Amino acid sequence: MIVTAGGNPAIQAAISATSTIPIVALIGSDWVESGIGSILSRPDRNLTGINVFAVQLVPVRLQLIREIVSNPAVIALLANPNSLNSTVDGKEFRGEVLHVGQRFISLEAGSEGECDAAFASLAEFNPRALVVESDPLFNGLADRLIALAQRYSVPVIYPRREFVVAGGLMSYGTNISESYYQAGIYSGRILQGIRPADLPVLQATKFELVLNLKTAKALGLTVPPSLLARADEVIE
Repeated sequence: MIVTAGGNPAIQAAISATSTIPIVALIGSDWVESGIGSILSRPDRNLTGINVFAVQLVPVRLQLIREIVSNPAVIALLANPNSLNSTVDGKEFRGEVLHVGQRFISLEAGSEGECDAAFASLAEFNPRALVVESDPLFNGLADRLIALAQRYSVPVIYPRREFVVAGGLMSYGTNISESYYQAGIYSGRILQGIRPADLPVLQATKFELVLNLKTAKALGLTVPPSLLARADEVIE
């Protein structure tokens, strides 16, 4: 069997390689809209997995960063234009900022060099907060993005806990460890003889808000008590 992570490219590579070997995937995009499958309850091919909601959480991240950065004049979204997720994330981000009357800009980066250029443009647009979409590229460049955020003194909310442990300000996203655990359970069941088509695509149910108080202090931010009370983990 094959277990995939790393977004749609990994899933599509596995699907292209075989139509018979069972595949368990951590799925970040919408199962149906991305064309991976049609019915969550009964996958129609040799593929099943866990939806980790890499998309659909940008509006929540926007709300959270607006709580810690009071009345930001402009908020930016950093997205990878080469990712299928960016279309959904961009649409949801624009819809949410317009709903709350927030000014915004969209920044694009499809490589490490373009990440540097995107942060350099912050001086021109002067956003007071930045939302980073969930993308394998950005996950792999976590240390670089954190260093850039520190260089330009911009508060950033990331998609994963690992960013905050490494020095980022805050994150909100799926508990990835739990999702991998569920993928392991599904893998075991398939190895026992159950077909992927008989295992419904699971929807992640555990999400975590993580805050780094040391980074907040360095940025001159005070974390509201209401936000601290909702945090799943606070790093001091």
